[in-house]
Amino acid sequence: MSDRALVDTGPLVSILRAREKTHKHCADALKTLRRPLLTCWPVLTEAAWLLRKEPGGYKALGGLIESGAVEVAEFDRMASAWIIAFLDRYASANAQLADASLMYLTEREGIDTVFTLDRRDFSIYRTTDGPALRIVPER
Repeated sequence: MSDRALVDTGPLVSILRAREKTHKHCADALKTLRRPLLTCWPVLTEAAWLLRKEPGGYKALGGLIESGAVEVAEFDRMASAWIIAFLDRYASANAQLADASLMYLTEREGIDTVFTLDRRDFSIYRTTDGPALRIVPER
């Protein structure tokens, strides 16, 4: 497995919005992770929506990419079928497109760590081989 980590919406928003109650916890956790963190467009879309009223929010989100702290993965032709199957498998848990997209990247890139505040969902998701992901930040 890779020593890289995927980054979900929650930590991106928390790091960029200092008034979030999880800001310090996420900022501290970020220091422990190898960069660049890997994410995808569905995650960035969610983050942009949540930051839409934050002065400079879009610019700060773009700055994470431009600085090389976050890398945006492109999807290949296999992605859509895999993601749809994942959403079907976890339909009872109301899995979201961003989560399914990150799980696809987990499989494709061999990454076993996700930087997320969504412990409920990511604690039940499994890779095709069965193991759960390591969730950062720790409780």
